[in-house]
Amino acid sequence: MTIEDLKNFGADTDDGLNRCFGNEGLYLKLVATMPKDANFDKLKAGAEQGDTNEVFEAAHALKGALGNLSLTPMYTLVSDICETARDGNMPTPEQVDALFDLRDRLETIVG
Repeated sequence: MTIEDLKNFGADTDDGLNRCFGNEGLYLKLVATMPKDANFDKLKAGAEQGDTNEVFEAAHALKGALGNLSLTPMYTLVSDICETARDGNMPTPEQVDALFDLRDRLETIVG
């Protein structure tokens, strides 16, 4: 995985690197942990069970992590999911599927 790979994914790598004090190795290491974050599974389980609280908690945690790493496409989508769940509504299956598609794409980039 390279910075260029992440730029092509849509990440704001300049911002992400800035948040990691310019340490590219640290930034890439942190990005590499994201596809395996347990909150993805929690979000999916909550959505399948219709548990808006579980969806909200998982989405909120992901929102923070994805935002700090400036993984913009995922951050934008999980922010929408988070706000939907905060309002007591379930995200659409298409939103959840899109988030998991992005996670899978990131996992491919990470390698």
